[in-house]
Amino acid sequence: MAVDSPDVACWLARRPTMMRMRLLPAGPWYRHIVSESPAGLVDYDAELHLHNRVLRRAYSIRRDDRVLDIGCGAGETTRDAARMAAAGSALGVDYSAQMINRARALSEAEGLHNVTFEVADAQIHRFPPESFDVAISRFGTMFFANPAAAFANLARAIRPDARLVMMVWQAHDHNEWSVAIQRSLTGSAASPRSRPETDPFSLAERSTVQRILSEAGFDRVSFADVQVPVYYGPDVDAALAFVGRFASTNDVLAGLDPASRERALERLREALAAHHSRGGVWFDSRAWIVKARRGDHRG
Repeated sequence: MAVDSPDVACWLARRPTMMRMRLLPAGPWYRHIVSESPAGLVDYDAELHLHNRVLRRAYSIRRDDRVLDIGCGAGETTRDAARMAAAGSALGVDYSAQMINRARALSEAEGLHNVTFEVADAQIHRFPPESFDVAISRFGTMFFANPAAAFANLARAIRPDARLVMMVWQAHDHNEWSVAIQRSLTGSAASPRSRPETDPFSLAERSTVQRILSEAGFDRVSFADVQVPVYYGPDVDAALAFVGRFASTNDVLAGLDPASRERALERLREALAAHHSRGGVWFDSRAWIVKARRGDHRG
């Protein structure tokens, strides 16, 4: 089932604020076990198909750019960047060797020759200084254990005036998918308790992002509001299998007794069924596209 189905188009049409981007002045709980479902129909890239479409437009990658992709996963965003930088290059880094192996295989299958991948923790990896024109990330920067040090490390990797373009989640209560899963599993819609290094909403507040980036040596920070749905599968069974692979789901269920676990899973199934249509299972979401430039001088 294609995520661009007429049913989804109708759903988007009924939500006039969907897929808008409004530039604003600057001012693990959710980590996927990223793999294909048994039916091969749902993975992390499929979930974020519409987000990726918006993000590609925001990159503004030039033909000869050297691109660094942070937390690249299976490399979809890196391959996108490599195609845009046809006379340049793209490097994708992720700390998962399994994902990097998958990214390499997919890139080889597509015949891309200007893309490379490394198993690396972008927070501390010693990138060659001032080697990149653009640093990008799709939901890969929220899990830094030490954001200030991590972004400072990235600032050293890109040249002065180079661009950072990243997508991060807005607050938990702005994301229907997060509220629905949390309510189903725990009976409460309150924001989940998370350690800083596993909090998907750690960069939700603009003031926090502005401060961290400024201290790391970035300036001209801007925020674009993105509201597009996430895709969880063609039917309820596929969606339940996909959400069941979230580390956050397993963490909650592991703390429940068998009867409570069964009730939680039934509530989750009901929530997924309520969002199922002919176009699949979709939930509203809100994210930021954050853009910034590396300053000429860093403190």
